[in-house]
Formats: sequence, structure tokens, C-alpha cells
Amino acid sequence: MLVNIINSALGMSLKEYIEISKLRIVMILDLVAVTTLLAASKWQINPFDIIYLLIAGSLASMGSAAINHYYDRDIDSLMSRTSTRPIPAGRIKPKNALIYGILLSVISVIISYLTLNLLATAFIALGIIVYDVIYTLLLKRKNASNIVIGGFAGSCASYAGWATATGSIDLLGFLVGLIVFIWTPTHFWTLAIKIKEEYANAKVPMLPVLIGEARAAKYILLNTAILVPYSIAITFLGLGLIYLIISIITGLFLIHYDLRLLKNPSKSLAWRAYMASNQYLMLLFLGLMFDGLYMIRFTP
Repeated sequence: MLVNIINSALGMSLKEYIEISKLRIVMILDLVAVTTLLAASKWQINPFDIIYLLIAGSLASMGSAAINHYYDRDIDSLMSRTSTRPIPAGRIKPKNALIYGILLSVISVIISYLTLNLLATAFIALGIIVYDVIYTLLLKRKNASNIVIGGFAGSCASYAGWATATGSIDLLGFLVGLIVFIWTPTHFWTLAIKIKEEYANAKVPMLPVLIGEARAAKYILLNTAILVPYSIAITFLGLGLIYLIISIITGLFLIHYDLRLLKNPSKSLAWRAYMASNQYLMLLFLGLMFDGLYMIRFTP
């Protein structure tokens, strides 16, 4: 009986800690980091570097997410989407979540320092700082530019991958990582339209709360109109035909959804546009990865 109770408690605890780790976001950032690593190295990489990058990057993302859960526990309790999260629901003590987040973050930097290079380690650490300090603590509750600036945390995953492969960040590496930064507003503002009332109730100044769904949809399309040509244009700085084709196809796919949202800024279409932006980023970076393996030069 006692063993069963202990096993049940440990199982529940593990489940809750996994939940505050935001594994869906971890997987997206891991995909960005590894695909960038393979593209930058043209797949000429020590397999252990991939493993170490995945471990360090995953722990950094999980730790950052847990710290974010800790700090946002008060506003999470005000939104139906987040009120059942482990901390506001009382399934994890806030102090324990904070300790868990800090430990994972510190361990991630130590592992990176011991197994990767100093520049990759710096970008992993910078990603934690941007997400937890600049975005979560300083901007999220105070300024509509919160997610715009906070998006640089995602770019750090790409930069860590590039730095792991090359030991440096050249112009192309910098511009590839910047894709995530430019993509983030398109991605997050669509979600913010979907849950506008909840953000308003929690007094979080997300763009749709401040200017309404219709105007926010215009800003989303404008941002996408910058993102798509940008992602295509960097082809001519050293990428190949595979990346070019995928960037065009996925870009048209994303613009299609954002145009639909502009015509009808409903919550259902906002959710579809949000999912489309997820698919766009993943397919674009997979295209980048295979471009590095099967380099077919584009000659206009």
C-alpha cells in the first residue's frame, strides 16, 4: 500500500514538472538548433555535438519555461487557458518550480560549457536571460513590444546551433537566426487574438488587447510581408535551391492564412493561422537542413 502511494505521488510530481517545462516549445527550439547546426556544418559534424546541443538546449528551454511559470503564476490564475497549470492549481509549490527552473538553467549552461564551445554556451545563456528577464520580468506586463523583443530568445537557439558547428557567427548565420525573431510576432499575435479576452482580464498588454482583432490582423499580415521576402532573400547569401523552393512555398502558405485572417479576424481563423505559422517555421528550417545536405546552387 505504502509503495503504491509513493509511486503514485512520484508519478504525479513528474507529470507536473514535465507540464511546466513546456515540452512543445522545447521541441520547436531543438528543431531550430539542430537543423541550423546541420545546415552550417553541411552535415560534417561530430554526432556527439548534436547530442550535447540537444541536452543543453532542452534543459535551458525547460528551465526557462519553469521560471516563466513561477513568475506568471498570478496572471495564470486569471486566465482559463492557464488556470489549470500546476502552480495556480496548487499541484506544485511555487518555490519548488523556481528551484527546478534555476537548476535546469544552470546545469544547461554548465553542460554546454563542458561539451560545446564558449560562443554556443553564451547564446544558450543569452536565450535564458532574454526569455526570463527581458521578456517575462521586464516587458510582458508593461509594453506591447513584449513578444517582439522576446522573440530574440528563439533566435538564440539558432545561433547556438550555428556556433556549435562553426565556432563563430558570420553574416549568413546571423541572418538565419534572425528568421525566428521576425517570425515570432506573426506567430504569437495570432494566438493573442484567439485568447484576447483572457489577456485583457489579466491586464497583459498584448497587441490585440490594445488595438483590437481587426487592426492586429493587419499588423500580423504586415509582419508576415516582411518575414517571407526576408526568408527568401537570404538564399542569395549562400543557400541553395532546396531552401529557396521551400521558403517560397511555405511563405505563400503562411500569407494565405494571414490574408484570410485579415478578411475575417475570428478566433477560429486566428487559431488556424497560429498553427500555420508553427508549420511554416518547422518546414523552413527543415528545408535549411536538407539544403545543407544536398546543396544545389541557385544561379539566377
